[in-house]
Amino acid sequence: MELPEDVEDSIRTMAVLNAIEYGGTPDSRSVMGRIMSARPDLRAHAKNLMPLIEQVVDQVVQDITENGIDAVRKDIEEQEGTLPERPTQKDRRSGLPDLSGETENIVLRFAPNPNGPLSLGHARGVVINAAYAEQYAGKFILRFDDTDTKVKPALPKAYEWILEDVEWLIGRQPDRIIIASDRIERYLKFTQEILEKGLAYVDHTPALDFREMRAEGKLPSDRDLPVSEHLDRWKMMIDGTTPEGGAVVRVRTSPELKNPALRDWPAVRIQERAHPRTEVDQNTRVWPLLDLQSAFDDHTEGVTHIIRGKDLMDSTRRQTLLYDGLGWTYPETIYWGRVKIHDLGAFSTSQMRRSVEEGEVSDWDDPRLPTLRSLKRRGYAPEAMRDFWIDLGLTRKDISVSMATLDKFNTRRIDGDSRRATLVRDPVHIELTCDEGHRTSTIELPIHPDHPERGNRVLHLNWSVKGTGIHIESQDAESLKEERRLRGWADITATANGATVLRTSREHGRSQIHWLPDGDGVTGCVLEHVDGDKIQRTSALIEGSIGSYKHGEIIQLERIGFATCEHRKEGLVLMMLHG
Repeated sequence: MELPEDVEDSIRTMAVLNAIEYGGTPDSRSVMGRIMSARPDLRAHAKNLMPLIEQVVDQVVQDITENGIDAVRKDIEEQEGTLPERPTQKDRRSGLPDLSGETENIVLRFAPNPNGPLSLGHARGVVINAAYAEQYAGKFILRFDDTDTKVKPALPKAYEWILEDVEWLIGRQPDRIIIASDRIERYLKFTQEILEKGLAYVDHTPALDFREMRAEGKLPSDRDLPVSEHLDRWKMMIDGTTPEGGAVVRVRTSPELKNPALRDWPAVRIQERAHPRTEVDQNTRVWPLLDLQSAFDDHTEGVTHIIRGKDLMDSTRRQTLLYDGLGWTYPETIYWGRVKIHDLGAFSTSQMRRSVEEGEVSDWDDPRLPTLRSLKRRGYAPEAMRDFWIDLGLTRKDISVSMATLDKFNTRRIDGDSRRATLVRDPVHIELTCDEGHRTSTIELPIHPDHPERGNRVLHLNWSVKGTGIHIESQDAESLKEERRLRGWADITATANGATVLRTSREHGRSQIHWLPDGDGVTGCVLEHVDGDKIQRTSALIEGSIGSYKHGEIIQLERIGFATCEHRKEGLVLMMLHG
């Protein structure tokens, strides 16, 4: 399988960044990890990548050894733009810094590929761009970058899903919505213009041959043909004369550029596969690559600030070269490092799409997926998402955080509204005896301990001459050999036929167990929780009637955690949210 044309460029970028961040010596394995994370399309080539990575890393090490890391940095920055400083502890700051540059009439954009709904990772771009737009009374654009019909084709339903995700997350609609595939005629016209100006050319060189030439500091002779010849080639790309893979439009730069990724970069290609959106002319076969499409849209829509991952620095440099040739001013650009949420593992939209289509998960809102649709269904509040990403801020350092951090923010948002309930997992029925002096017909517990004005919930005990029946968790049954306390009522201990009440006073401080009484005041249910790629289901009993729990309601199961109620065909199901 042939490696993509720009793979060496990506490796070099990651190697230089790795060297800057870790004292001047890049590590091949670290670079490999970054490449696998930043470029999911290269994972199929993993076995063949390491020799190439080691070769590029050795070259970077040699450059640093001979010239020093500061000289390498200076050389790169003179050619291509600013690289991040080596991070320090001060780089980890909370909240959003002020934007640089002109902040009057700012315009920011979030530009996903609509090949699936948004994930927790996407939420970062939505939250931060929208927050800055609000802070500076600017505009926030949602742009669907959907000009790739082959590698990551759009999913028609995803356009609506993403808009729903954005509105849920920020509480409003974007100021503008743009669909790139609706603008194909504009891109084709723009391409013709830069061909006519000599800023681009049509190249017939095979991709592998071009990559080898570029690595040697050479560029194809095609670039020296007259403009008229390139315009003729352009027409043949559009009318179908040239087959897919037979030509590519390249932005003309220079073979002298230090970074090979910037040398005559590909801007427009032929894709025979029809666009998934039926609104698009199905005969369209020439499409811009993302660097050209994004550069054009950012300029025409007046984008003033771009916030993107530091792995996209080469995109900034490519686009800046094109802007310079056209006399345009490139937007202010802010970079962030990767955020790995280690509880979730590695997910990509393409991987999740395969899982959905192959039936490995139920749908895009399956609780095992890190999509916003899933997190919303499970009970995460949009305000908690915003708090989480704003708190992490814009550090350029790659960081790893736990879902527990998001859970903390979510708890703050949902705790005050979540009523309490008692749940008994895997219940065991026992007979309970009790002296007349300790018997009671009702146990009152607060609906919410911090809001006494909301009143109490009531458990009803039905007594016979022999006693009453209760349910406790199976794991607690064995512990009754020692004295335990039924939460909210009495200390008990095991007997030959069940258990007996010893006292109702609390001075002995016995450890508590969950329990529920016999009778109509309890409901059978199922408790679900995610365990890796599995969903574990536990039979349980919960206080109250099934009708007292609303679909989608978040409750706090006492001494267990928060859960979201769902009414399904099998009855009441409680999806664990977090502790």
